[in-house]
Amino acid sequence: MTGPTTRRARTSDVRAIRDIVAPLVARRRLVAKHAVAYYESLQDFRVAEIDGEIVGCGALHVLWDDLAEVRTLATAPGHLGRGVGHAVLAALIQDATTLGVSRIFCLTFETVFFRRHGFEVIEGQTVPGEVYAELLRSYDEGVAEFLDLERVKPNTLGNTRMLLTL
Repeated sequence: MTGPTTRRARTSDVRAIRDIVAPLVARRRLVAKHAVAYYESLQDFRVAEIDGEIVGCGALHVLWDDLAEVRTLATAPGHLGRGVGHAVLAALIQDATTLGVSRIFCLTFETVFFRRHGFEVIEGQTVPGEVYAELLRSYDEGVAEFLDLERVKPNTLGNTRMLLTL
């Protein structure tokens, strides 16, 4: 068995992505999404493969000129502890660097994993008032979670807000 390799997701990967995410949705570790949401955000996704099998996924969603969110980072149950999550997160961080993003946000239960990658727990707002006002115009629930908006309070999953500064 070889180590994981990452690549940009393709439309043909959506079924595998949903299958990897499904157990985490059932355990209330990730938010459920309709299939159409995966297709609409496919350009944000990376997948990890081992021997041609998709074993992990994750997305980088840009929120602002210097801020993006890691979303839907997941590893297939049979491949936990094999560097899959690390490989996907490293690819997403590289994508953020390429895009010019200097801060990456996540909502997670896996605080130890994200701390190992330089993320820190955050409280309160991390954007200036004028950016906050612009972000309020977004209908994206991830943006609402980042802003700690009342419409998603209490936190929909009870997870932790973390931030990585590149």
